[in-house]
Amino acid sequence: MKQLKEYTIPFVGLKQGLHQFEYQIDNTFFEHFEYDEFNAAAVTVTLEFDKKITMLELHFKATGTVNVNCDLTNEPFDLPIENDFFLVVKFGDEYNDENEELLILPHGEYEVNIQQYIYELLVLAIPHKRIHPGVEDGTLESDILEKLDELSPKEKTIKNTKEETDPRWDKLKNLLNDK
Repeated sequence: MKQLKEYTIPFVGLKQGLHQFEYQIDNTFFEHFEYDEFNAAAVTVTLEFDKKITMLELHFKATGTVNVNCDLTNEPFDLPIENDFFLVVKFGDEYNDENEELLILPHGEYEVNIQQYIYELLVLAIPHKRIHPGVEDGTLESDILEKLDELSPKEKTIKNTKEETDPRWDKLKNLLNDK
């Protein structure tokens, strides 16, 4: 996958200390990853980049909304998302990203690309089941919801009347009670 240039941070020229970066994420970002679950996206990702002598600390925070389809009604709605992620970048002999919270870059590396971490941060912020807020509070009017109500199993009412039962079954019921 081709790396997007605007998500590459050349840390060699940065002074030690805290630096802030801000990214506005929309659908063009997700098109690069061929991810089409969102109808629209308007998310702000802020990155606190702390450069230290031997390592880098990256703290990502994402807030915004994505427009998704409801899993029950297929109605589009804006889903607010909020997520954060902490990443430590250290230097070693070879590139290693096996640990999700630790990235090891080879000595002599001068930049780090964060697009994959932003992508994962946003995709993992979405709940598995996306339900329109109108479904939860009952304000959404939809043909699909009406059909679901129509087809849902109805509660059976238990009759508490003493009807005649076979006495053999009554004897068997007594066996259960005699323990």
